[in-house]
Amino acid sequence: MKTADSKTKSQSFARGVGSALRRAAKVARKTARAFHTPIYVWENGKVVAKKP
Repeated sequence: MKTADSKTKSQSFARGVGSALRRAAKVARKTARAFHTPIYVWENGKVVAKKP
């Protein structure tokens, strides 16, 4: 049975994952700008190349 403590840990973990993904995306955009390459993102069910 889960306790309130495990729920808090789960929420904390999810928050950390979200922060890490945003940080990784920021670094990817910075790298793409430095090397003049597109960023590939998922939009409306398709993979689309975008300028960073």
